[in-house]
Amino acid sequence: MLKQRITTAIIAVAVLAIVLFVVPPIVAELFIAALVLAGAWEWSAFLGSRSLPVRLTFIAVIAALMVAVGLYWPDNVTLILQLALVWWLVALVWIFFFPTPIPIGLRWVCGALVLIPLYAALVKLYQADPSLLLFALLIVWAADIGAYFTGKRFGRVKLAPSISPGKTWEGVIGGLLLVAILTVARSFWVETDLAVLVPFCLGVAGVSIVGDLTVSMFKRTAGVKDSGKLFPGHGGVLDRIDSVSAAAPVFALGLEWTGLI
Repeated sequence: MLKQRITTAIIAVAVLAIVLFVVPPIVAELFIAALVLAGAWEWSAFLGSRSLPVRLTFIAVIAALMVAVGLYWPDNVTLILQLALVWWLVALVWIFFFPTPIPIGLRWVCGALVLIPLYAALVKLYQADPSLLLFALLIVWAADIGAYFTGKRFGRVKLAPSISPGKTWEGVIGGLLLVAILTVARSFWVETDLAVLVPFCLGVAGVSIVGDLTVSMFKRTAGVKDSGKLFPGHGGVLDRIDSVSAAAPVFALGLEWTGLI
């Protein structure tokens, strides 16, 4: 399983590098849109009905909202990112009260709150500088990889057993340590105020965990283990972007507040 996960990750990183740094911007932005819509398809399985018309309707709603974001770009992007920040703070509180019933209508709304700010943040970061988008993804990956290996070796205290029994506080600490190392390493190539950037990146990593747990809540409510099978050993698109869906908007908003973009 680990070998399969590593192979899939290497292929995914190679594709990502081509998308971010080789293909024309319009192709990269269409790729981002397609990725988010693939996530919307998987989220539609959480809506309490496997009916194809219901699932396609949800995708159509998300697509229409993405078009609306494009039409009003960039005037309302900051507002979308601020809304995302509020949503993820609400989600953080929600995690402590799970399991709770999630009405079908709320699942539709939450799907939009997860996917639309994700789309806006990814495009904003890409347009500002593809390397910034890559760094945001590296923060999430570092938090995930550090948590995975530290949790397997040292994990004892469960983080959220009712949502994701495999996650531990030891894993969280390992993930945050790897993010701190990544941030310091970046300072050798990019002039950085580590006193500001390290806490900021640790905060983004922490939010990424909230994203992971939040999507897991909806998967558990829907009785789904993995959102899909697109990535062998990793699951579906949502399984790969759940953490990014929380981290990217917060990262983009934070960089905007600091004046970096």
